[in-house]
Amino acid sequence: MKIVGILSSMKYIKELNNGVKYMLAASFLFAIMGAFAKLASQHMSSLEVVFFRNLFGVVLIGYAIYKTPMKQSGGKPFLLFFRGFMGFVSLLAYFYNIAHIPMGDAVTFSKTAPIFTAVFAWLFLNEKLTFSAWLAVFVGFIGILLITQPSGIAFSKYDLLGIFSGIGAALAYTSVRELRSYYDTRMIVLSFTLVGTIGPIILFVLSKYFYMTELDFMMGEFVMPSGVVWLYVVGLGILGTLSQYYMTKAYGETKAGIVGAVSYSNIVFAILIGVFLGDSLPNFITTCGIILIVGAGIAVAKTK
Repeated sequence: MKIVGILSSMKYIKELNNGVKYMLAASFLFAIMGAFAKLASQHMSSLEVVFFRNLFGVVLIGYAIYKTPMKQSGGKPFLLFFRGFMGFVSLLAYFYNIAHIPMGDAVTFSKTAPIFTAVFAWLFLNEKLTFSAWLAVFVGFIGILLITQPSGIAFSKYDLLGIFSGIGAALAYTSVRELRSYYDTRMIVLSFTLVGTIGPIILFVLSKYFYMTELDFMMGEFVMPSGVVWLYVVGLGILGTLSQYYMTKAYGETKAGIVGAVSYSNIVFAILIGVFLGDSLPNFITTCGIILIVGAGIAVAKTK
């Protein structure tokens, strides 16, 4: 019996290591993708960066669906569109911040999504939250305040967009929980990449006639990439797809709570890569905020 137990434990450790390795790879690739987005943003609008990021996804997922047709019941078209739309607008906010604030801060804002997801699941899906989960949510909000460091009661534009990137992603994730019962996973992802490809085209046209500086995060002129910018664009698309692939592999190998905890390594990678690109290191207060958000996200995952 002891031998069986030891073998079982060794198997679990091997699976755990695989899941951790896949998630570390996904986090690192996601951080490199952010670097390409930051570099590309020096030559084009954030709107165009989002366009190219999703265009690669449409092509790759479309090919996968062509090779293996989907089996699904469907019946939730508006919710499917909502998932795609919220994913699209949160990505707009995220890439805009990537271009204008330190990468570590932008990634940390996006990593508030699990905290908001817990709240939205409680509001819309009637999922119960324990006292410890509510405490984690509260701690996460304190972390957000420490990162934003608002003057008086005012938040900067980047703070608001950062918080929105987390909220938008959380709403998208919450809708996925419902959609999984009706649609093939590839269709759910396609809804995001398709809206994220068509949306920018519409906004390119609107920007030509109704450009507003206050909405520059969602407006811009299409500029055909040239030279090294093509390298940034191609790298953005390929690494974004690879990071999604390894993240999916990670969740298939190890418990979601463990993988979710390891995913916060993305913040560390983003800070290091950001410094390499010229970002300053987070100050003491911002670092405390990052730690609180990471701890809150892990605690929320643990309570689930």
